[in-house]
Amino acid sequence: MWTRSLLLTLLASASVPRLALAQHEHKGGAMAAIKPLYDRIRDLYIKSAEVMPEADYSFKPTEKVRTYGQLLGHIANEHYIFCSAALGEKDPNTTDYEKVTSKSDMIAALKKANAYCDAAYAISEAKAMEPVTLYGETNNKLWALTYNVVHDSEHYGNIVTYLRLKGLVPPSSQGGM
Repeated sequence: MWTRSLLLTLLASASVPRLALAQHEHKGGAMAAIKPLYDRIRDLYIKSAEVMPEADYSFKPTEKVRTYGQLLGHIANEHYIFCSAALGEKDPNTTDYEKVTSKSDMIAALKKANAYCDAAYAISEAKAMEPVTLYGETNNKLWALTYNVVHDSEHYGNIVTYLRLKGLVPPSSQGGM
């Protein structure tokens, strides 16, 4: 009996991504589907940078991980890498944002990196299907942008842990998100 239930669950869950994509196709295609995910995580990072006191930007839960500030800086650095690939441009970033220690400078860096990525998430469907090589893998530009959202989401999980360890409520757990 459980085998039949498992099979039905797997079949039902396999159709969900196709249904979601079909719902977005009439609204602008795959780019229209990925952009809200990017917009949400982009906003969560700015709010996360704002909520942590500057004195805690040097906090790290263990010696083997990045500080809070380095983690935010890593996201800013990576935005340029992913989004320049999607835009078909050379990475314009010349700053290692993991070395930024000022809260106001980090917020400015994230906003600047986000503004650069905003252009990448506004590319046309045709451009999104063009090939790109990123980290030694070749796929399309939509893949690079999806990879960016997944990467950001992975590290947002780290941010949540850092904030919780400092007794702060992560932006995604605050009202209105």
